[in-house]
Amino acid sequence: MNIRLEQPSDYHAAEHLTREAFWNVYAPGCVEHFVLHHYRNNPDFIPELDFVMEEGGTLIGHIMYSKATIVKEDGSILPAWTFGPISIHPDYQRKGFGLKLLKYSMEKARAMGVGVLCMEGNLAFYQHAGFVVASTLNIHYHAEPKEADVPYFLAQELIPGYLNGIEGTYHTPKGYYIAFEQPQAFEEFESTFPHKERKILEGQLMTDSMHPQTGDDLEKEIKRKF
Repeated sequence: MNIRLEQPSDYHAAEHLTREAFWNVYAPGCVEHFVLHHYRNNPDFIPELDFVMEEGGTLIGHIMYSKATIVKEDGSILPAWTFGPISIHPDYQRKGFGLKLLKYSMEKARAMGVGVLCMEGNLAFYQHAGFVVASTLNIHYHAEPKEADVPYFLAQELIPGYLNGIEGTYHTPKGYYIAFEQPQAFEEFESTFPHKERKILEGQLMTDSMHPQTGDDLEKEIKRKF
């Protein structure tokens, strides 16, 4: 197994991998590969934390990181960070590769001075990498009332004490919603990939990835599932 920084020559393979990893998982089809495609030109994208994983010379995993923000109670901004999509090829899922890739990248992030990671995900998996429900660290989610229980909104201090005395609200980077905001551009991008059937499956968060809810509605749907 080898983990290294993504190179321009990896871009298409990483997007194809991401598509394979997320296809029909959270919705019929997926949009994560389009997010990745556009994020490399986003000023919040962190190229130093853009990693691929190889096994036997084959690309089997990818993770990207982005800058984010926490708005403190006094209105000032605290820098925060997030990651994802994190993608593992279906043939290698549930074998520990995703956790290895995540932990490796988190160590690199810590060495860069990243203070806290916030993300939306399933605690059952991400607790193995040290994540907790963010409200236990006094960080709230922008799409929910401050007092709400948000079990899918997770966080972890990478620098101990980074959040000491802090209470605030995390805001998901807008770049994560680009497929929802530009559906025609997404469809044009999707048409460049081999055809795959979009299926409605039990456990999905949406029934139509091409005409999804707003970002806030999607986040509330994630809350109900997790």
